[in-house]
Amino acid sequence: MRAVLAPYAANPADSRGRLYLQPESVGRDAFQRDRDRIIHSTAFRRLKHKTQVFVSAFGDHYRTRLTHSLEVAQIARSIARQLDLNEDLTEALALAHDLGHTAFGHTGEDVLDAKMAPFGGFDHNAHTLRIVTELEQRYVDFDGLNLSWETLEGLAKHNGPVTSPQWALADFVARHDLELGTFAGAEAQVAALSDDIAYNTHDIDDGLRAGLFSLDELLAEVPLVADTWRTVERRHPSAPRARLVAELIRDLIGRLVEDVLAETRHRLRRLAPASSRDIRAADHAVVAFSTALAPAEKELKHFLRTRMYHHYKVTLKREAAKQIIATLFDRYFEEPSVMPAEWSARLAAAEERQAAVGRARTVADFIAGMTDLFAIREVERLTGQVPGDL
Repeated sequence: MRAVLAPYAANPADSRGRLYLQPESVGRDAFQRDRDRIIHSTAFRRLKHKTQVFVSAFGDHYRTRLTHSLEVAQIARSIARQLDLNEDLTEALALAHDLGHTAFGHTGEDVLDAKMAPFGGFDHNAHTLRIVTELEQRYVDFDGLNLSWETLEGLAKHNGPVTSPQWALADFVARHDLELGTFAGAEAQVAALSDDIAYNTHDIDDGLRAGLFSLDELLAEVPLVADTWRTVERRHPSAPRARLVAELIRDLIGRLVEDVLAETRHRLRRLAPASSRDIRAADHAVVAFSTALAPAEKELKHFLRTRMYHHYKVTLKREAAKQIIATLFDRYFEEPSVMPAEWSARLAAAEERQAAVGRARTVADFIAGMTDLFAIREVERLTGQVPGDL
């Protein structure tokens, strides 16, 4: 049985609809239908072989973009439920937030952005919108998934209001205004912060498993984690350390979630929103960490950035990944005929409309959709070797 929604929650009955008119689904509301379309999309399935931090060669137990997205969705739904927000919209946004990531994660994104600099650049958040509005081609009557306005808005504003929309965002809002200059609804804000909670905590788990840093180093440098660890030790004084690490991750998630809930409830009381439009009209985010915990969360991010994301083992893999993405882009751009027939046809149509820009964007679309494994196989096919150590 569905819980009663707060007045400021997104109500599917009041959705602003879809760009292409369709009869609604029997037995599912608009946001449930969006969630299901995302789960059944090709882009969602590809996340299982896309890098989160570690390329798949590191091992089977590390997070991928797919498992990360599922963990974000679990956290986001828990928060939404306790705030009486729409869980289905929140889940849809959490599941879709990383659809636009390239092979090899942020490394692939950086290379594509550099290659696309003369043609408008590349950004995975904008590319997510491009996927769900154009590149997914599963329906006879339209390109994309034809998601509701609220879902598209939340994806477009994953990092907050957008003051200078580029390429994908600019192109789409010219047809379908997503009010980019305002904050997103509360469900989108929950999904975005749940993303931070998930990767902050689970990257600790993966970093320790990979031996990129020790537990002692983590406890010495991140007070938030050290304080949580002491609580765990007091609760389980005789437990093996490996079991305590799992307890630590769970407690950290709980601590971050509880802080978000307390701070968000405080902000909601102060704002007293009567509708989701009041959330969007606010001059600040409503869903947030408290001022007491926010600096500690930034300390954790700094530790992970310096000790994990920039660790020499990860950097070596990234250098190899950069070579792969750069090699693929240059080869496809110079010799489009080596792309699969479907993409060569798309490229020809795009070139008719926008010449070099159309060619570059189509090449970027193809590469951005690749999994790590497919990109490696493509380089092997085109060059006979894989650059670097993967």
